[in-house]
Amino acid sequence: MISLRQHTVSLIAVFLALAVGVVLGSGLLSGRVLSGLRDDRDDLQSQVDDLESTNNALGERLNAADGFDDAVATRVVAGALADRSVVVITTPDADPADVDGVSRLIGDAGGRISGRIGLTEAFVSAASGDDLRTRLTNVVPAGAQLRTGAVDQGSLAGDLLGTVLLLDPASAQPQSTPDELALALDTLRGGGFLTYDDGAVAPAQLAVIVTGAAQDPGADGNRGAIVARFAGSLDGRGAGVVLAGRPESATGSGPIAVVRSDSALAAGTSTVDDVDRVSGRITTVLALQEQLGGASGRYGTGPGATAVTVGASTP
Repeated sequence: MISLRQHTVSLIAVFLALAVGVVLGSGLLSGRVLSGLRDDRDDLQSQVDDLESTNNALGERLNAADGFDDAVATRVVAGALADRSVVVITTPDADPADVDGVSRLIGDAGGRISGRIGLTEAFVSAASGDDLRTRLTNVVPAGAQLRTGAVDQGSLAGDLLGTVLLLDPASAQPQSTPDELALALDTLRGGGFLTYDDGAVAPAQLAVIVTGAAQDPGADGNRGAIVARFAGSLDGRGAGVVLAGRPESATGSGPIAVVRSDSALAAGTSTVDDVDRVSGRITTVLALQEQLGGASGRYGTGPGATAVTVGASTP
């Protein structure tokens, strides 16, 4: 007959054996798991190394392409804007390097920059809309008829500034007097809506608006639409307007995306979504030339682009 002591010893032996088995089994399992994880880590590291190598190679090729574009840019655009005048307008998020690059190529193309105007944060903010509209309606040139449909701040600003900043597309003559131009600009600068240098702005045949990559950082979220409508309305007053920006401006609610999604705006205003690259700056100048002929296009590599540059076939 088994005594209680023998029974207790047997149970202890069984539990001890189970414990030893669990320890040995878990150790073996852990070793296999760790080995598998190490293999996965090595595979992932190899993939990362391959992707970095590919990315570096693509970066070198892109830099080489930019170098080539920079070397031939002057020859490509030569004469494209001969004896033409262009006013350069920038949004608050425009990159100075993009503005300088476009301005330089306008000169290389034979064009003359008649002035540089900066739109401020207040200009592109819906919160300032009422103040901006009030100031605009108080400086309408004598005899000018603003479009009845231009009621939002972007459209109204483009319509009014178009009459003072752009030459009549048919006669190439100013649509306002020098005093009316000065009054309009001074009034808007006084309200914090524009920046420019005194005496450095004159009416031009064409306008280029350089925008950046900001995606509606303001609380109202309407800056893309305001800039897009400003460009479209400005285009209706002169020989042509090109809206050029960085890739992000062609996505979401960016100004180029808004223009491209609106058939009426896209029909008149040309857009370029890669102004951060030399090729995009070349395209901007060629698009200005194309505007003189009454045509427009959507250029670049972003959503809604129909060709990489002027004259290229649709992808």
